Amino acid sequence: MYTEQGGEGPDLLLMLHGMGATGAVWSPMCAEAGARWPGRWLALDLPGHGQSDRQDSYAIGQYAASVGRALLPHIHPEGRLVVLGHSLGGVIGLALATGWFGVTPHRVFAAGIKIAWSDEELRRMETLASQPAKSFPTEAEAWDRYLKVSGLAGITNAASTVVTRGIAHNDNNDGWRLAMDPRANAVGKPPLSELMTLARCPIHLARGGNDALVTMEQTRSLDPDARDLGPHGHNVMVEAPGQVWGWVDSLA
Repeated sequence: MYTEQGGEGPDLLLMLHGMGATGAVWSPMCAEAGARWPGRWLALDLPGHGQSDRQDSYAIGQYAASVGRALLPHIHPEGRLVVLGHSLGGVIGLALATGWFGVTPHRVFAAGIKIAWSDEELRRMETLASQPAKSFPTEAEAWDRYLKVSGLAGITNAASTVVTRGIAHNDNNDGWRLAMDPRANAVGKPPLSELMTLARCPIHLARGGNDALVTMEQTRSLDPDARDLGPHGHNVMVEAPGQVWGWVDSLA
């Protein structure tokens, strides 16, 4: 599994990105980590994303098992493990909070989790998962598609470190594709209420105030104290890393 890391000390902050993105979306927060986090940090590309290996199944439990295995060598016996997840990464954080996957976090922060899923949305995800990766003749076209899929269009551009590892050459070097394995779209509707009930550590939810994928009412149905992170969209950690750091600082 592809990882980036920094910092020193026994405490570890694990940052998990959302579907379609890579660990590079955390680069604005990583740039501030030395002043905001008293320990080490680890950002990884989830299985089937970026430069991490693909896997046979992308169920939430499979994601959590893979992340748990990758995490074990980085955990200090005397340190705290804090998980910060965005969207799909937040759901994986909730799964890790059960303690079923070899690690038990001290706290989990999850921003922008999509809570309500229509049958049409689930069918569309299943259709995407069954189709081969689309090929693009030019790098620019692939980047344009990646920015849309990752929700970063209008926030950043292809030259930004935030989008690193988002696209790749086709296997035959004939054009470009998104780095994400299309089969990862088959993750399905997560059992959020059940995961919240099973959590063995405090869970803190939040959303950007302009997030089109989830409302504050929905978020507070799971966490009555969920935080509004201000007038920002789904990728709030890219738009306003200081807001996310302030949220973590206030509770971690």
